[in-house]
Amino acid sequence: MKTINPWINFNGNTFDAFTFYKSVFGGEFTKVVRFKDLASDEFKVPENEANKIMYISLPIGQSSVLIGNDVPEFMGKVNENENRSKVLVNVESKEEADRVFNDLSAGGAVEGPMSDSPWGSYAGMFRDRYGIEWIIEFSPGK
Repeated sequence: MKTINPWINFNGNTFDAFTFYKSVFGGEFTKVVRFKDLASDEFKVPENEANKIMYISLPIGQSSVLIGNDVPEFMGKVNENENRSKVLVNVESKEEADRVFNDLSAGGAVEGPMSDSPWGSYAGMFRDRYGIEWIIEFSPGK
């Protein structure tokens, strides 16, 4: 297996969330596709869905990509707060762990502050301002 990349569904605020993630991780979006970009006679897109994100990608590090999209209203509402999956971000130092944790958790709810874990890493977890759950971890020697 080469990589595993998280793909997150949102309720119309994907671009805002990914702009925030970009401010934390840096980099540039490699692709942004809106539903209107796919509109055709065969694939009708309601006006209220036209500017929503069908696909967005943000490279993180050398081999990971964070991907997201808005769920169209006809597919129902996504409840981010019921999503018990977490996005794990491994960083290269305690300083980077603290920075990413503090920046990404701003406006969210901390579930476990950054601290030494029983399994030997330095880690913390939180739900960001968009309801997405994250674990930030630094594992010395890995």
